[in-house]
Order: sequence, then structure tokens, then C-alpha cells
Amino acid sequence: MTPKTQPDLADSARVLELAIILPTLNERDNLAPLVERIEGALGDGGWEVLIVDDNSADGTSDEARRLALSDPRIRVIQRIGRRGLSSAAIEGFCATAAPFVAVMDADHQHDPKLLVDMLACVKSGDADVAVASRFAEGASMEEWGRPDREKLSTVANTLARKLTGVELSDPMSGFFLLPSATARALVPNLSGIGFKILLDLLATSPTPLKVKDFPMNFSARRSGESKLDRAIALDFLAGLYDKSFGRVIPTRFALFGTVGVMGVGVHMAILYAFILIAGTNFSWSQAVATFGAMTFNFWLNNFLTYRDRRLKEPRKVFWGWVSFIAACSIGAFANVAVATTLHDRGLHTMAAALVGIGIGSVWNYALSSRFVWGRY
Repeated sequence: MTPKTQPDLADSARVLELAIILPTLNERDNLAPLVERIEGALGDGGWEVLIVDDNSADGTSDEARRLALSDPRIRVIQRIGRRGLSSAAIEGFCATAAPFVAVMDADHQHDPKLLVDMLACVKSGDADVAVASRFAEGASMEEWGRPDREKLSTVANTLARKLTGVELSDPMSGFFLLPSATARALVPNLSGIGFKILLDLLATSPTPLKVKDFPMNFSARRSGESKLDRAIALDFLAGLYDKSFGRVIPTRFALFGTVGVMGVGVHMAILYAFILIAGTNFSWSQAVATFGAMTFNFWLNNFLTYRDRRLKEPRKVFWGWVSFIAACSIGAFANVAVATTLHDRGLHTMAAALVGIGIGSVWNYALSSRFVWGRY
């Protein structure tokens, strides 16, 4: 892209007023047209675009650097080993000197023209946060064409309002603007989990933030595929849990534990199938059940607990599974050994199995977090 005008770098820095954070994952073809739309809305200077890319496979970071070579208003952060919209926004908050910061999608579903009025509103003090809303009077989602997502958003909004105590039409919006100082002051206490950074900000603020809605025409994405899948509802619930109980039990450990509880059901089903149907002894049945439950736990943890670090490529999934089994092998050995010993000494089959599972669970969480999803 060749910008219409090339502002002097020094002049742009002196008048820098707004940073627009674009968290990206495989948005290469959307970047240049979006920068043009932002320039059309805001003019030549006074703003910068901060592209925070989660090491996209389609070359989004390279495309962002190509644009930045000819336009000093564009900056790039390429993140290796870190994923998630919320954490990307947090890094953007801390990486700009602009007094105001906006977060918006890079897929063209958000209209940059709203930035003008949103910025004026926050600058004047009429609101602490300006939110582009899909549900405010005058908004439209007709172009989106996703009634299922509309219903999900309506339910999520009701829950979010109860948590934050803030009345607004769309607390799940991904397009908002606020003073950078406000955002950075809240950063140390943000969870950074998942996609809904606005909810995190509103729930974290020690005093309710004054919010003003701006009706938005929510459009279909311009290019590429949506990164939001069916796990977005679970991701939202994880965010609610973190703000409510996260200080007592860390959210990721709670998710890991929830998966583990489900794995117990799988474990018991396999255990009794082998004992009662196949007629194998307890030790062998416990070993097979442990391996089966570990495999189940890996797949569900990859889908839910470590959603922001999810392994997708077949090679990484395979080696991630192998690493998960290896990391949990010592815990599994202790599981089988202790459970078998207790069973042989007369403890009930289910009780012995549960004790074995409990001993290996903490070990499994610690090592898998570091050597499976932390590595890949």
C-alpha cells in the first residue's frame, strides 16, 4: 500500500493522539485496506496503528512490516508463544505513547468511521469508555448474517452486566476506546484470558466506568475465516469465573481440574469395562484406564483449557499428545502403583482408583503446562 500522503515522522509523533490496536491472526489480506479506511476516517496524522500478531501462518506479520516500511504510522508486534485477543490488547496498551487507545478487529467488521465520535466523547469527558455497540438503538447486524451468534451475545450480555455493574448494551463488544492511562492502570489486575477484553476492563475497575454506546453496523468479515469457534461460550464463562473466583483458584487450573473430573468418568468407564466385561485384573485395567483418560484429557485440555495456545497442526498435535503422555507418565506410574497397593490391601475399587488419580493430578498440571502447551 502506498499512503495518500507521507506525514513527517517527527510531526506525527508530536501530534500523536490515538493508537488503534489490531490483534491479528491470519489477517494478511485485510491489513492494507483497513489502514486505508482508518486514514479515510481520521485523516493523515494524529494516530498510529499497532498490529499485534500471534505469529500468523499466512504472513500477517511480514505484510504488516511491509506496510510499516512506507508508513511510520504503522507498528508491529509479532508474538511468539503467546496467543489471545485479550493479551494482545494488553500488550498494545503498554506499547503506545498515545494518550488514547482503541481496540478493534482487523477483519473489517468494525467501521473505523466511528472512531471520530468515540474519541471526541472520551476526550470531552462525557464517558470513560466509548463502546461500539451491536445492540444500541440504531445498530444493525443484518450484514453479519449470524442469528445464532446474536442469541449467544444477548445471553452473554445479561451475565456480563450482572458481573460488572455497568449498564450498556454490548459489554461483549470488541470495538471500544478509552484513555491509555486508564487501561494501563488496570493492566496489572487483568486476567488476559480469551477474547473479551472489554468485560475484563469493566469488571476489574475498582470504580464503575462511565460508558457510552455508539450504534454500529456490524458487517461480515472482508477476507479469511473467523477465529471464534464453539468454544467461545466456554471461553466467556472462563472469563466470568476468573473475575469472580480467580483469586481463590486460578482459572486455568480450575479448567484443568474440570477436565480432570470429566476424565475420571472416562477412567471409571474404561476400568469397569475391562474388569467386568473383558475380565482382566485390576492392575492391568487401571493402567489401560489411566492411559485412556490421559488421552481424553489431552484432547479436551487442548480444546478448552489451553484454547489460547491450542495445537492445531497435525504434527504439533501428535507431538503434543506424546509430550502430554510423557509429562504425565510419572504421575500415572504413581497413580497405578498407589491405587493397586491400596486395592490389594482391601480398599474399595473406586476409592483406590480415586486416590491414585488425585496423586497424579497436580503433577500432570504442572508439567503439561510447561512442556506441552508452553513449548508448542
